[in-house]
Amino acid sequence: MNHTFWRKIRLSIAPALIFIIAGCHGDEKKEETVVAVQAVPAQKTDISQVVNAEGVLFPLAQAMITPKINAPVKRFYVVRAQKVHQGQLLAVLENRDLSAAALDNQGSYEQAQATYATSVNATLPEDIQKAELDVQTAQQALDAEQKLYNNREMLYKQGALPRKDLDQATVSLAQAKSQYNIAMKHLDSLNAVTKKTAVQSATGQLTSAKGKYMGAEAQLGYSEIRSPIDGVITDRPLYPGEMASTSAPLLTVMDVSSVIAKIHVPQGDAQLLRKGDKAAIEVSGLEKFPATVMLVSPALDPGSTTLEIWVQARNPKQQLRPGTTAQVSITAQTVHDALVVPAPAILEAKGDEAKVMVVDAKGAAQSRDIKIGIKTQQQVQVVSGLKPGEQVITQGGYGLKDGTKVAIEKPAPAGEEDKDKESAGKDKDDKD
Repeated sequence: MNHTFWRKIRLSIAPALIFIIAGCHGDEKKEETVVAVQAVPAQKTDISQVVNAEGVLFPLAQAMITPKINAPVKRFYVVRAQKVHQGQLLAVLENRDLSAAALDNQGSYEQAQATYATSVNATLPEDIQKAELDVQTAQQALDAEQKLYNNREMLYKQGALPRKDLDQATVSLAQAKSQYNIAMKHLDSLNAVTKKTAVQSATGQLTSAKGKYMGAEAQLGYSEIRSPIDGVITDRPLYPGEMASTSAPLLTVMDVSSVIAKIHVPQGDAQLLRKGDKAAIEVSGLEKFPATVMLVSPALDPGSTTLEIWVQARNPKQQLRPGTTAQVSITAQTVHDALVVPAPAILEAKGDEAKVMVVDAKGAAQSRDIKIGIKTQQQVQVVSGLKPGEQVITQGGYGLKDGTKVAIEKPAPAGEEDKDKESAGKDKDDKD
């Protein structure tokens, strides 16, 4: 085995490994114990709190188009995987009966329009005009009878006319007044009641005919299947001639220009997240896609006591496919110019309290209580208890007592570590 391998063995048992040089005679002194460790200085840099979770990809929008009428498929205008636009005609169902019904209702509607025009513009004015003429005639007859009565009354008072002629004039005047009152009431009725009722009746018939016509037009329109969104046809289960049903989707359209990854995270992590936080979506075999948090659920999932988070990413090349499992990482917060140490240096961490072993100016290990903040797999933020530049033991510090002399060794290069692993493997095989 080479020297590097032996150095790794020595570091793994560092707390127990001691180098003692003792004299053979009683007057010689025992040398102090020195433990080999690895250490790095605490330094300032940027550190980010990252929340990681596994989720499933969903399309930005999806429309499972179900017909509103039961009818055979007359023709499809699209195929699977074809891009479509909002409002584009996708399919047509058999609609000859619906076309006939719409035409019939159109005729009824036009007839109702004509009836309304006739009632309002012709029939009612003629009736009112005739009633006004009757009033005028009755008024003239009343005036004539009134003059005749006045003359006879004067002659009667002068004794030049018998009583019976005056009585006859009185009766004729009363009849004329009665005819006039009847004519006036008829005119008032036409103006006040009959006209209003006739207009309401004609309007009601027109409105009813219009509603039936619009309903027939709507039924005919349901035979034309159009896309409600921009997207891609992902499913088309039927063929022309097969019966389309109101209980099953005829076509499915998905908008995959962007995708949404839905993840569930613990409540503690969710409290750190906000709408607009930067994120990344990673799928096996593809590069990471930049994303953004678009939704943080306001309520816990009662089944898992987690919160659902939606992360949206653009998908211009449609590499991200709905239904795929993806790894999502969200940058919850970033602290600039933070004091950090490597994660292996942290000992006895409990909440935001922990310990580290530092190397003082005399080369002795000293225990230090610290407060920690953001934690990642590689680094930990030190909030208090440590100064920049202090040497923090990253390997060999577990179990060390305060005041123990230490010797800082440099870590082996990555290439040499790989060689050591291969060499160790070969030695094991030889022993077996």
